Amino acid sequence: MDRHTPEQRRKNMQAVKATDSEIELILRKELWRRGIRYRKNVKSIIGKPDIAFIGKKVAIFCDSEFWHGYNWDMSKNKIKSNRDFWIPKIERNIQRDIEVNNALEALGWKVLRFWGNEIKYSCSKCADCIEETLKNR
Repeated sequence: MDRHTPEQRRKNMQAVKATDSEIELILRKELWRRGIRYRKNVKSIIGKPDIAFIGKKVAIFCDSEFWHGYNWDMSKNKIKSNRDFWIPKIERNIQRDIEVNNALEALGWKVLRFWGNEIKYSCSKCADCIEETLKNR
């Protein structure tokens, strides 16, 4: 029997976000502050980038360390429970990221990926990189 109330279940599900994650919001706010306008989560672009500059063909992905396998060879050993589920799931995410990068690059897109901690602790460097890329396109 489920001991959680509908309100508790709703709050738990809200914690897992497909869009508008904390790291996305941090980076988008910095870009907006600099006057850099963008589109977000464009479904018509392969991989549905978190931030996109369609005219310049620049796609930005904000990757959380857990879901996208940061330092995976070491990190996967830290997973203690339900390893048969998590390891293949994250390895598939890593492979999908590579496939998305390759597909976008084949179409002439520049792909930039930033790790969550990069965004949290060096947001202005990430924004500088984006700004420089846009300038050069």
